[in-house]
Amino acid sequence: MCKDMTREERLAAKLRENLRRRKTQAREMADRQKADEALPKTDDEG
Repeated sequence: MCKDMTREERLAAKLRENLRRRKTQAREMADRQKADEALPKTDDEG
Protein backbone atom coordinates (compact mmCIF):
# COMPACT_ATOMS: atom_id res chain seq x y z
CA MET A 1 0.00 0.00 0.00
CA CYS A 2 1.08 3.51 -0.68
CA LYS A 3 1.86 5.81 2.25
CA ASP A 4 0.15 8.67 0.43
CA MET A 5 -3.30 7.08 0.91
CA THR A 6 -5.61 8.80 3.33
CA ARG A 7 -7.40 6.94 6.10
CA GLU A 8 -10.62 6.99 4.08
CA GLU A 9 -8.87 5.56 1.02
CA ARG A 10 -7.30 2.77 3.09
CA LEU A 11 -10.67 1.94 4.66
CA ALA A 12 -12.38 1.95 1.27
CA ALA A 13 -9.74 -0.41 -0.14
CA LYS A 14 -10.13 -2.77 2.82
CA LEU A 15 -13.92 -2.72 2.47
CA ARG A 16 -13.67 -3.59 -1.24
CA GLU A 17 -11.25 -6.43 -0.43
CA ASN A 18 -13.58 -7.72 2.29
CA LEU A 19 -16.60 -7.55 -0.03
CA ARG A 20 -14.79 -9.53 -2.74
CA ARG A 21 -13.76 -12.17 -0.21
CA ARG A 22 -17.30 -12.48 1.18
CA LYS A 23 -18.79 -12.73 -2.32
CA THR A 24 -16.34 -15.51 -3.15
CA GLN A 25 -17.21 -17.34 0.06
CA ALA A 26 -20.94 -16.97 -0.66
CA ARG A 27 -20.48 -18.36 -4.18
CA GLU A 28 -18.49 -21.32 -2.86
CA MET A 29 -21.13 -22.05 -0.22
CA ALA A 30 -23.91 -21.88 -2.84
CA ASP A 31 -21.98 -24.20 -5.16
CA ARG A 32 -21.37 -26.63 -2.31
CA GLN A 33 -25.06 -26.56 -1.38
CA LYS A 34 -26.07 -27.26 -4.99
CA ALA A 35 -23.63 -30.18 -5.09
CA ASP A 36 -25.03 -31.55 -1.83
CA GLU A 37 -28.59 -31.30 -3.18
CA ALA A 38 -27.56 -33.18 -6.32
CA LEU A 39 -26.33 -36.17 -4.30
CA PRO A 40 -28.86 -38.92 -3.66
CA LYS A 41 -29.93 -39.23 -0.03
CA THR A 42 -29.31 -42.46 1.85
CA ASP A 43 -31.91 -44.14 4.05
CA ASP A 44 -30.30 -42.97 7.30
CA GLU A 45 -30.32 -39.29 6.19
CA GLY A 46 -34.12 -39.14 6.06
